[in-house]
Amino acid sequence: MRKVHRLLALGGGFDYLLQIVTRDIDAYQRLIDEMLDAPSALSRYFTYVVTKPVRARARRHLIFCWGRDDPAPKRLNSSCFFCTTPDFSHFHCPCQAHSSARHEETAMTETALSARTGIADKAMVRSFSYIGGKWRAAANGETIPVFDPADGAELGHVASLSADESSAAVVAAQAAFAAWASMLPQQRAAILRRWFELQLEHKEDLSRIMVLEQGKPLSEARGEIDYGAAFVEFYAEEAKRPNIEGVTSHLPDAEVELWREPVGVAALITPWNFPSAMLTRKAAAALAAGCTVVAHPSAETPFSALALAELAERAGFPAGVFNVITGNAPTIVEPWTRDTRVRALSFTGSTEVGKLLYRQSADTVKHLVMELGGHAPVIVFKGCDLDKAVAEAIKAKFATSGQDCLGANRIFVERPIYVEFCARFTEAAQSLTIGPGMDDCDLGPLMNEKAVQKQEEHVADALAKGATLACGGKRHSLGPLFFEPTVLTDVPADARIMHEETFGPVAPITPFDSEDEVVARANDSEYGLVAYVHSQDPRRIYRLSRALQYGMVAVNRTKVTGAPIPFGGTKQSGLGREGARLGMEEFTEVKYVCRDWA
Repeated sequence: MRKVHRLLALGGGFDYLLQIVTRDIDAYQRLIDEMLDAPSALSRYFTYVVTKPVRARARRHLIFCWGRDDPAPKRLNSSCFFCTTPDFSHFHCPCQAHSSARHEETAMTETALSARTGIADKAMVRSFSYIGGKWRAAANGETIPVFDPADGAELGHVASLSADESSAAVVAAQAAFAAWASMLPQQRAAILRRWFELQLEHKEDLSRIMVLEQGKPLSEARGEIDYGAAFVEFYAEEAKRPNIEGVTSHLPDAEVELWREPVGVAALITPWNFPSAMLTRKAAAALAAGCTVVAHPSAETPFSALALAELAERAGFPAGVFNVITGNAPTIVEPWTRDTRVRALSFTGSTEVGKLLYRQSADTVKHLVMELGGHAPVIVFKGCDLDKAVAEAIKAKFATSGQDCLGANRIFVERPIYVEFCARFTEAAQSLTIGPGMDDCDLGPLMNEKAVQKQEEHVADALAKGATLACGGKRHSLGPLFFEPTVLTDVPADARIMHEETFGPVAPITPFDSEDEVVARANDSEYGLVAYVHSQDPRRIYRLSRALQYGMVAVNRTKVTGAPIPFGGTKQSGLGREGARLGMEEFTEVKYVCRDWA
């Protein structure tokens, strides 16, 4: 173990440079904290942190640069110290004026997010895209700000790459594909397994990063990390069992086989409501199948995806196998839809955007996996366990502050128990706590102003059409993105909330009189992701499980998802399945081989 500290006078735009070299990880972290927190001129003029890629037993390198007259220079000039000094030739220059491959990004600028207390491994907070095994800023220096929805504080900026740079990620993924696909399944499985282990080792950091950028309660974030990592563990095992199927030959002297082979480069577009789990669920399946991946996280929650890329690098994924590209969604994704090298596209998000990607991908005839809108019904029959039905309906409605495609959007209650259910449900909703995610309340903020406005519009429309406001109905005093848990009763069928996905903490309840009536009303939707049924009648449960036009039916419970089950919907709720063996098969082609041994 050794530490070397050097203070050097510089030309070329900076007055001083401090290099720190250490194998002591704890000392490395303390030095970062001191540089960020010390109320000194050095800290005030802090500009860059440059790190070598993290490797086991590797020395940790930091370079701090600052100047007397220009404390935050935008770029280094042509006599850049990093470029011209042999002693530092092993560093890649953070200067965005350079565009050669020699200067592809391995640097990370410190952000407000990484300076927050509670994030132990600050190298988990990355600001640049990860392409071909390198951390890369946008060539033009463009960035996107990221904000904490709880208080509006700016957490930092991430690189906003161009369309050409997005296409460069496909080039890197395509170059890596042949070697990754031909690797022994056991070798791919070992790397996936290590990625899974690292996610659990860094569970707390991943959870806190998610809370700061997404806003969900800390306990929910921890649950998401466990949930998302479970897919990596599952597919690490599935990778070792590719399905090769024998078929009885219909031809004399011929042997017939069906093989499953990886399709190629897979593009993954992930949402802001589950910024970690949606990426691991898609990526683990594609990687296990032998595909390489280009992933685009939501611009509102990019830090979670970049942290997973950091762990993927530590897990030993070869360069180009796993790539994360940040920026403006149309700029990043549209080139992928037109690129013939991208053979599969998996998207989680709104039905409207899903249709757009469907159209854009038509000319290149891609494999499509889409998890789109939900608008789930909850159907509560008399004779059910009412206490359990209320508790499960609360979970189905208010988890992730209602920002969940599986969230309950319409609650139908049989008339003999309607009044009692409404009273109990309203009481339970009023008892929910609300606050910043780090306080681990029941509900956090909504993601953005547009989401809050939709709650207000749906509430106003329902009340105007005759619904009754049982509780809530307005923004919370905590801040502009907090909305009170809201219950509407006697909601008419023509209210917007009965036909549009609310994606927030507003629960509409309405009575029904017969089984046939409620099945027809539940199915009267363009969506078909999940339906919830509460009943103690086994024959009724069977009938509804058959009659409901949904990809998933949950009976007397809310939680049904997990790595071993095929997640997906019918109608305009999407295409294909995620999870289970089917999730891996979405990223494969079937090859038929007929051999004549005569």
